[in-house]
Amino acid sequence: MARRGWDEPLWLETTADDPGAGMARMAAQARVDLVLASGGDGTVTACAATLAGSGIPLAVLPAGTGNLLARNLGLPMAFDDAVTVALTGADRYLDLGIANGRHFLVMAGIGFDARALDSSQRLKKHLGWAAYYLAALGHLRDKPIRVLLRADSRPAVDLRASAVIIGNVGSLPAGIALLPDARPDDGLLDVVAVTAQGLASWMAVGTQLLLRRGGAQIARMTFRELHVDLEAEQPWQIDGEPMGRAGQLTVTVQAGQLVLRGPALRPGSRAAPGVR
Repeated sequence: MARRGWDEPLWLETTADDPGAGMARMAAQARVDLVLASGGDGTVTACAATLAGSGIPLAVLPAGTGNLLARNLGLPMAFDDAVTVALTGADRYLDLGIANGRHFLVMAGIGFDARALDSSQRLKKHLGWAAYYLAALGHLRDKPIRVLLRADSRPAVDLRASAVIIGNVGSLPAGIALLPDARPDDGLLDVVAVTAQGLASWMAVGTQLLLRRGGAQIARMTFRELHVDLEAEQPWQIDGEPMGRAGQLTVTVQAGQLVLRGPALRPGSRAAPGVR
């Protein structure tokens, strides 16, 4: 930073109780020019929720298990490269989602994915994202439940689903395109309802996802405001962090409120959507 003409940085360590919101608030109060969030998606989201609307750029130094935001946006995974992008890159404006009052940058989900995530917590430090897929095996026979989806002013959709996942970006680890049309700068969020029970049924879902197809087991839509009502409370999660249980979700989009620092544009290249 000194070589590039920056002042001595302000160092603020996250804690188990505060993964980044308080630190980002202190940084904003100090009127910094840039916040670098070093951690996983939970830390990045905590910082983003605080900085939304402030105009202060947020840079990502991926240091978590999944790092889904960085992977979806093509940000560098190597620490030195990520710091270089933070100090020399270009800014773009991203959307944030809000689910039951909690911000998210990547995905929020209720049902199967949250149950598997909750079960994987103890193995996560040792196996990384493989712990999630291993934990998911224990929930393959969980029964789908009745779900009512009301998106914007469209008619309600009544179905039985194993999981409802809302995304600001669309790809899971290993590049699985859960929401292939999701864009983090289009002013919209995407939702998918997945229905499966048993190994064969989930294998069929996996094949459809790999081939980027829809079908009777996969229902998708885009929205600005979504209400999800379930017949029984289910575990839910935001950006890989368990949130407890809920019987409903209210999800809205905060369009273009986060300034994210990304790679600088190459000479002669066109600006990506959302770059202003």
